Amino acid sequence: MNDLRLPIGRFEFPEDLLAELDVLIDEIESTPAELRRAVAGLDEERLDTPYRRGGWTIRQVVHHVADSHING
Repeated sequence: MNDLRLPIGRFEFPEDLLAELDVLIDEIESTPAELRRAVAGLDEERLDTPYRRGGWTIRQVVHHVADSHING
């Protein structure tokens, strides 16, 4: 991967978004609980560790996802 700013790739708009709407709503609903489980048990040092060189810490990523989720 050459561009680390896009670790999961560029967004591709689904052809039939409405057909996937129920699945997408379920994903949005389950995100907070999944995020909580993902970081459960991490200590302060681990939360303050960047997920890649020059990247955000795990704590910053979690806060960003939560903020984005609330605003979305």
